[in-house]
Amino acid sequence: MSPFTLENQRVVIIGGSSGIGLATAVQAAEAGAHVVIAGRSEIRLEEAREEIAHVAGKGKTRAVSVEVHVLDNQDEQQIEQFFNQVGEFDHLFTPGAAYTRGPLTSDRETAESCFKGKFWPQYFAAKYAAPYLSDSGSITLMSGGFSQRPLNGGASYAACNGAIESLGKALAVELAPVRVNVVSPGTIWREGQEGTPRGEHFKDYEKLSLLKRVGYNEEIAHTVTYLMTNTFTTGSTLFVDGGYTMI
Repeated sequence: MSPFTLENQRVVIIGGSSGIGLATAVQAAEAGAHVVIAGRSEIRLEEAREEIAHVAGKGKTRAVSVEVHVLDNQDEQQIEQFFNQVGEFDHLFTPGAAYTRGPLTSDRETAESCFKGKFWPQYFAAKYAAPYLSDSGSITLMSGGFSQRPLNGGASYAACNGAIESLGKALAVELAPVRVNVVSPGTIWREGQEGTPRGEHFKDYEKLSLLKRVGYNEEIAHTVTYLMTNTFTTGSTLFVDGGYTMI
């Protein structure tokens, strides 16, 4: 069997009920992985389970394996208990994040929100996942293009993304031979945003990237599954942003 496979491996995705996490869960399941997804909403998790089973199960002779767990990834104790329940597995992806971006003049709660909602959840996920990861396994963290090309009004958010990328390098050293990498997406399209302020933000992004468009969840998921399966990639940050950080 090729080493570049997810067949019969266990893939854990915190934030796997929507967006990039869900797209990654679908692609991992299509590749033969046993998928474990976690998130805050039990309803959304069950909907995601059905979608993963439906999409990834097409043309397969065996049932798609999807396990769901309700988890608040800003609660360290819940994260620890979650991995105790999951047990041994092969790959971790941590796209789940909730935060508010604001300028330097923002209040403390806003300034700290990206670290509370994006950095520390990934830090503690890696900490409590490490004892259960196979030596040939991997962790993929998620940052964002603001680390390399910040725009006005996002100082703490830029710092948070930079911290995640440094964390990925440090963990690649500390946890070897487990591989640790970071994926840094650009702006990703969301359905139903036409005519909204966020939809206008998408149009602005088109002017800021080399490819003149926003990205799609499936494109980021493809990069994550690459990082899971490429056995010689560690300590790297892959910028999947249409060239946003190049301009």
